[in-house]
Amino acid sequence: MNDDAMFHQGQRVWVHGPDGTAREAIFVGGGDNATFFGGPPLAYVVFPDTREGVEIELDRVTARD
Repeated sequence: MNDDAMFHQGQRVWVHGPDGTAREAIFVGGGDNATFFGGPPLAYVVFPDTREGVEIELDRVTARD
């Protein structure tokens, strides 16, 4: 099972910043290539307020209720 299997495309999530803040985002998918090359698992998310898409470490993402 992939680490990103805990999220589904379109799911509302929180992205946690290094300073402890959390920002609303939408999960788009997982970045499988990162683990293949020895890096941390990645996730692709879009921030609805700016419509900006980013690739971030999956451990910075949690589900919103």
